[in-house]
Amino acid sequence: MTKNYFTNAVDLAKDICMKKLDKGDIAIDATMGNGNDTVFLAELVGTSGEVYAFDIQKEAVNNTRKNIDDRNLSKQVKLINDGHENMDRYIDEKVKLVIFNLGYLPKGRHDITTKATTTLKAVEKSLKLIQQNGVIILVIYYGHNQGKIEKDALEGYVKALDQREYNVVKASFVNQINCPPMLMVIEKR
Repeated sequence: MTKNYFTNAVDLAKDICMKKLDKGDIAIDATMGNGNDTVFLAELVGTSGEVYAFDIQKEAVNNTRKNIDDRNLSKQVKLINDGHENMDRYIDEKVKLVIFNLGYLPKGRHDITTKATTTLKAVEKSLKLIQQNGVIILVIYYGHNQGKIEKDALEGYVKALDQREYNVVKASFVNQINCPPMLMVIEKR
């Protein structure tokens, strides 16, 4: 029996990760949160790969550390307690994939969110870091004030990317209630 494919933005993002990443690749979790994407990426790249994970909240770093330690994945993961807009301070090699889950820490404080200004800087830096055929995946939660600002800024930014250099896709679940997350993917040609 075939299950539904178009369920939500997170599942689509994970499917893209599975199609793009191979053992030995380098990936970035730009918003580690509780470490679910970090774990997922670490399993995909294996012990020969590497995952850099960023978050400004110490609570997120601690939650993620426990998550990766419980699964014996710490060998291939570097946890960085800093904003994603500073990723170029820690990474100077080409990466295959960068994923962002924008918004606030699940079960955390709702007043600490990703912001349009720092996210745009992080996306700009990601564009310089990704290798040919690499992708930047943005899962955008816009059901709060900062999220709406961030969504609008990102939509304006990606529309201006040169189509000769990048493929950009936006997927929205238009019949779902309560501002379902939106997916944007930037692929370097």
